Amino acid sequence: MKIKTKIEYIWLDGTKPEQTLRSKTKIVELNTTITTPNPEQLPEWSFDGSSTQQARGSSSDCILRPVRVYPDPQRVGSYLALCEVLNEKGISHKTNERAELEDLDFHRHSEDWWFGFEQEYVLLKDGKPLGFPKDGYPEPQGKYYCGVGTDRVVGREIVEQHLDACMAIGLDITGVNAEVMLGQWEYQLFGKGALKVSDDLWISRYLLYRMTEQHGVTVELHPKPIEGDWNGSGMHVNFSNKSMREKGGKDMIEGICDTFSFYHEDHINNYGSDNEKRLTGLHETQSIEKFSYGVSDRGASMRIPISTVQNNWKGYIEDRRPASNGDPYKITKRILNTLKTELEAIE
Repeated sequence: MKIKTKIEYIWLDGTKPEQTLRSKTKIVELNTTITTPNPEQLPEWSFDGSSTQQARGSSSDCILRPVRVYPDPQRVGSYLALCEVLNEKGISHKTNERAELEDLDFHRHSEDWWFGFEQEYVLLKDGKPLGFPKDGYPEPQGKYYCGVGTDRVVGREIVEQHLDACMAIGLDITGVNAEVMLGQWEYQLFGKGALKVSDDLWISRYLLYRMTEQHGVTVELHPKPIEGDWNGSGMHVNFSNKSMREKGGKDMIEGICDTFSFYHEDHINNYGSDNEKRLTGLHETQSIEKFSYGVSDRGASMRIPISTVQNNWKGYIEDRRPASNGDPYKITKRILNTLKTELEAIE
């Protein structure tokens, strides 16, 4: 027996400088014995690429190929299908950043690499951060970070709803907290393998965007949504591989940081647009023009956590440069490429 169910096909468009999420619903017949279908069980589907900046109107068909499927936490018995975009010939579209990462991730031992994203974002209402007065500004930042109470945080009901949804579909979301600016929040997402965690991050963003529709607020991922003496929004990336976690050593950890210094400009170019407005050397950032690293230093480009040092220099490193609007496919790909030579020496 087969039943009809809703599959939300989700993809990244051709918008620049940052791609945005698109989706549409397809009704598919599935066997009742299937829990979460495999991507191969779902049909490819075309869309109008001329409306997403991915094709010309005279040759507008682009193809969606499901690559990862999740339960839909808001539609009973339905699913979310993250898709890659193919051109009319069935070849990976030029906007398909995932395809390149997939090949690289496979050759870099996949789940040997652990990543943790710290996704910051701001909730906006009528063009201002949630909780900001109609005219002027709230009290200076300071009391809002990890705050409790109506005079310190706003939007918690959205955050809780998003947290529950991510957990319900199996995303490894490891925590949430109110951030330094009023109306600013963060969640942390962990994953083994660059491709898996990057897919999960896009789906977590999709859920956040869709849920805020119910509340009449907007999710803002710009790295500096409010000018002035307010923190910007980043997406710090924590990373490690088996050698870092089990062998470690000061020479290894600092050697990795030194390797990153040689490719600072390349990383910045892949870490999100308008990041120069956030990376000023103030508000827990290093200047975009400089590269630095240090133990427990949140004003550095890269932070070596005190826990790594205390564990005989075994553990992870935090790259604090990525912007909140960064593409996780580009970010993890750049990290893996930068460490290729270093890894060959330490693995």
